Amino acid sequence: MTSAITTPTGDTVRPEIGMIFGSLLRADFTVLLRSGRTLLLNFAVPILILVIIGLRTTKGGTTAFSGPGFVIGLALTYGLMASSLIGYSNTIARDRDAGVFQRLRVTPAPTWAIMCSRLLVQIVVDLIMTVIVVIIGSIVTRTAFTAGQYLLLVCVSILGGAMFLAIAQALVALVRSAAVINAVGRLLYIVFLLLGLLGASGILGTTIHDIANWSPVGAMINLYGGVLNFSSWGWTETNGLIATAAYIIIGALIGIRWFRWEAR
Repeated sequence: MTSAITTPTGDTVRPEIGMIFGSLLRADFTVLLRSGRTLLLNFAVPILILVIIGLRTTKGGTTAFSGPGFVIGLALTYGLMASSLIGYSNTIARDRDAGVFQRLRVTPAPTWAIMCSRLLVQIVVDLIMTVIVVIIGSIVTRTAFTAGQYLLLVCVSILGGAMFLAIAQALVALVRSAAVINAVGRLLYIVFLLLGLLGASGILGTTIHDIANWSPVGAMINLYGGVLNFSSWGWTETNGLIATAAYIIIGALIGIRWFRWEAR
């Protein structure tokens, strides 16, 4: 980590913020690339879901939903949610318990740069995952996307990544124990996934269906489906956009206001 520089006259010169932020980004990217579980959550499992569901759909198999919008949207939503609620939150909690953040705070790096570096690295990985999943999804579902659709999918992934990161940040702000964060993150993942899938299918009734459309997973699937078939955009997709923005704002406010840099 970059430290302050002392001149021959005894004056202390603070490194430029660009140099500090660059050092943080390099360190965070290195840690992320060395994390096998993070790479598994971000790439391997979403691609596996994409291939399994996509092949069943193209072969005429029976699925709760069908169409490239749902198949690709589900895979992307899984990757974004798992990498944030399970990967990002656990990494932040472990580093806090290990005193990493306390050591970083005594360096010239401002606190906003420390957290922004972590978040930016995760967003970049999410975007890479989006490109890979969409390319494989177009092959599996035998669908050709336009340049505009690719761009809209990337934009939705940025929103989705920000939403799940905001929820994960709120989680590590409200819960101090790494073990509890791990358990709560997995529980939230299961609840969000089941609510989004089962609720959106309508098999649990109209009320649950309406609630599911406002859930993180339901909102994301509706947005992905909407940008792939923009001519059918309606209130369901608009509500998904509103819900996503609300989760980002609320999660960010909680995550910033109550986040603690030390474990105890």
